[in-house]
Amino acid sequence: MGDPRSTAFESGTAPDRSAASTSSEEDPPIRDAPDDAVGPFDAPDPVAERERIRAFIDDRVAAANADGVVVNMSGGLDSTVTAALAVEALGAGRVYGLILPCNKIGAPHARDAEALADALGIEHDTVHLQPLFAQFGAVAPDRFDLHDEPVRSGNAIARLRMTLAYLAANATNRLVCGTTNRSEHLLGYVTKHGDGAADLLPLGHLYKTDVRALADELDVPEFVVEKPPTAGFLPGQRDADDLGAPYEVIDAVLRLGVDRALDAEAIAERVSDGADEETVADLLARHRASAHKRTLPPMPTGRGN
Repeated sequence: MGDPRSTAFESGTAPDRSAASTSSEEDPPIRDAPDDAVGPFDAPDPVAERERIRAFIDDRVAAANADGVVVNMSGGLDSTVTAALAVEALGAGRVYGLILPCNKIGAPHARDAEALADALGIEHDTVHLQPLFAQFGAVAPDRFDLHDEPVRSGNAIARLRMTLAYLAANATNRLVCGTTNRSEHLLGYVTKHGDGAADLLPLGHLYKTDVRALADELDVPEFVVEKPPTAGFLPGQRDADDLGAPYEVIDAVLRLGVDRALDAEAIAERVSDGADEETVADLLARHRASAHKRTLPPMPTGRGN
């Protein structure tokens, strides 16, 4: 691993500018109810988490006898933190960034991602996916029209991005390093076999608010931390609108409802800001409905006659 006293964003190298719009977002093994879960309003120590994740990345790459990792970079918080930790764990020469915009909304964030990759000193390529996506839509059966279907289109784009990530990983003997955090994971706010696919998830055990604290520890540029989280498929789209609450509320609800198994009424009593019982119930229902995204496909068990 790299020098534990240094940061991937060395002084004077990190970009310092405001983004014109928001970024898309886009492990130690993920567990739905970890035995050592932190308290409902506590947060893990970012210094300790930094060291834990660095060691995890290094160990997983070594165990796979891989030459490094591939990270899909959006210019947003999660992918930037993931890439920075990978650089600290492996060195910049073993981290490759892919920047994959697919529409005009994504263009400013792609430029941010390029600047961040340059600051980290990693090799990276930008591939504009619109021609590929347009051809994909043209050859798909008419019954599966993608026109004016933002969810269907967004899922297809996410899967095209992961296809390119695995192409790069296969070609260079690397692992795909996912960027999903625990908040997204528990709510199923990922595309199955898209951004939800990866060989390792270094942030998968950390809630979004924990990732923000870790970003401060890593000296991630302020403009990245301040970007409102968004999937980036539609103008003005925000995670808080899609999920029904900001991550400060979501994380408190999930810590109590998933990690501590409290019911909606008890959670609403303890989370006063923006978490009425209906919001809490909706978030817990989303968690239950997305269980299929957190498990392997089912198969018959036992032996046939």
